[in-house]
Amino acid sequence: MEYIYYMKNLNKNIFAFIVLICLSSCSAHNREMETIEYLDIERFMGDWYVIANIPTFLEKNIFNAVEKYTLDSDGTIQTEFSFNKGGFDGERKSYKPRGFIKDTNSNALWGMQFIWPIKADFRVVYVANDYSYTIIARNKRDYVWLMSRNPEMDEETYSQAINFIEEIGYDIDKIVKVPHQWQK
Repeated sequence: MEYIYYMKNLNKNIFAFIVLICLSSCSAHNREMETIEYLDIERFMGDWYVIANIPTFLEKNIFNAVEKYTLDSDGTIQTEFSFNKGGFDGERKSYKPRGFIKDTNSNALWGMQFIWPIKADFRVVYVANDYSYTIIARNKRDYVWLMSRNPEMDEETYSQAINFIEEIGYDIDKIVKVPHQWQK
């Protein structure tokens, strides 16, 4: 009889341990990355200056980075990502992926296609009420982009944006500011 009691308690303890392990692994990093509720897609189109990011291999050591979105008549998004490589006077490079809106209820979940047929996860997780700046993230939390309609962002807004990025599960030590210097 004692043996049966011992086994029941052991099974309960093992179950509790497994539940505890599962719950501890369910951090913010493992949660589904939520997008904003609704993105006014036409208002979102245009030039966005990349203020900071966790850079992809293409984005290391870039200057004057700009992402431009244009809505096509078929509902896809023409994208042009341009930057100077290695310095303000470095070679100007440009890439033209195409965006596909995957959630037409929110317009905030896209697939970004750099090469066919792969569509990279691209999520608008924050946009200011006046559409002056935005944060684009990925569910994997490997890359993130803080972008603004202007090449400069005040420190208070920048700090608030970085705090938000940390709250959604990113390692903010990996974030790099993108330098901008534009002729007036």
